[in-house]
Amino acid sequence: MVVVMTAAVLFASSSLAYAQSSVLVFGDSLSAGYGLARGEGWVALLRERLEASDAAVKVVNASVSGETSAGGRGRLDAALARHDPDVVILELGANDGLRALPIAKMKTNLAAMIDASRESGAEVLLLGMRIPSNYGKRYAEDFHQAFVSLAEETDIAFVPFFLAPIATDRSNFQDDGVHPNADAQPAMLDEIWPELAPLLSADLDVPAAP
Repeated sequence: MVVVMTAAVLFASSSLAYAQSSVLVFGDSLSAGYGLARGEGWVALLRERLEASDAAVKVVNASVSGETSAGGRGRLDAALARHDPDVVILELGANDGLRALPIAKMKTNLAAMIDASRESGAEVLLLGMRIPSNYGKRYAEDFHQAFVSLAEETDIAFVPFFLAPIATDRSNFQDDGVHPNADAQPAMLDEIWPELAPLLSADLDVPAAP
């Protein structure tokens, strides 16, 4: 009886030690890898980086090209229920801005997704965005400030503009001038990593940013 109980305890301890955490990437074409070969996008590179560090972290990419904040809000609950993530990387809003959709509505949608993620037990990393001033400088600045103020109000991890290291060099983009190419993806991941790693390293041995 003692032997059986000891074995059961050891098995349970082993299961806990190797329990796998998960990261849900919830975004649009910038995270879905639009125009890239399989394995070239920053999410795939994130998966490779974690695997190389022997971190027991599963990365799920639930990003959809063309997604708006409203579309994401409509499908997030199902994704949370299915994947039960420990961390949600929220990368939405760019398509709202490119279509000149109401900024207040975008912010409301993002706030609702942050709340839903937290209620499910996940921590949230918000990826901010900037857009060209096609609809005027005021709209472009108000658009970006919506991310900044939301991060402050909700006190979540935040990357103000995750395309910052590549945005000013045209050679980092595909022919459409909108979507980053394969060469730009490592820099995008490096921009995110310093904010993401601390969310994981509370429970996992995740190396510091390169």
